[in-house]
Amino acid sequence: MKWKVGAVTVTKIVEIEGAGGTKFILPQAAPDVVREMDWLIPRYATPEGKLKMSIHAYVVEAGKRRIVVDTGLGNDKQGRRVAIWNNLNTPFLFKMTEAGFAPETIDTVICTHLHVDHVGWNTKLVAGKWVPAFPNAKYLFGKTEYDFWNASGDNTEPRAVFDDSVKPVVDAGQARLIESAHQVCDEVSTFPTPGHSPGHISILIRSQGEEAMLLGDVAHHPCQFEHLDWVSSYDGDDPEASTKMRDELLGKLAGTKTRVFGGHFDPGYVVRQGKAFRLLETLAK
Repeated sequence: MKWKVGAVTVTKIVEIEGAGGTKFILPQAAPDVVREMDWLIPRYATPEGKLKMSIHAYVVEAGKRRIVVDTGLGNDKQGRRVAIWNNLNTPFLFKMTEAGFAPETIDTVICTHLHVDHVGWNTKLVAGKWVPAFPNAKYLFGKTEYDFWNASGDNTEPRAVFDDSVKPVVDAGQARLIESAHQVCDEVSTFPTPGHSPGHISILIRSQGEEAMLLGDVAHHPCQFEHLDWVSSYDGDDPEASTKMRDELLGKLAGTKTRVFGGHFDPGYVVRQGKAFRLLETLAK
């Protein structure tokens, strides 16, 4: 799927998608409660109240730049606490190539944060060694985020993720640690959105008077737009911070023409609904 933001093109490359089986990530989103939010159906939920979610990357084409935002789970990884995320064998890089984005043509990779489902295809396994999957790209990691996970303890999922999907990029000399607010190119910049993780960043695109925002995991699903206090099981030790960030950021976006892209859901426009919000595919004319 492709979307235009002025002269910039955003393409979604899906690694895994489906409906249901998401209770481990959003335990509050029981089907009977989801069904009450009829605005979610059918775009973001099934009539049975199952959440529709995906793990995907975005390719942002801005001028001559080809920028990948977040890289999914990756193949051949181990030590993941979700059993089915171990030893995956998906055609993700093939799908990128088929869409016109061969890995060697990517010049920049940006990770909104360094969680397991946003860094996996940073690397691939070649002859028993993890190497950067995008050989000509500079990988941009938020310094605050990087420092936090670099200091994580041993024998944990975060350590395994860091060691196979982040550290090899650093060792290869392809990583650049950036401040949370960073200008990537004329049309693309990052800005801080901490809460889900300590150094979480989001992406702002501005082109020809149009705007879009790639939220990463500020929200995992649009149901959190209406229930701001529904927190992810991956929201770390400070779930109140993730709720506060959603409230603040969505409040700024509500009623604007900024198209909002989720790290696990398709884009839309934020509108205010009482004290909370909704995400609509199109704006009312």
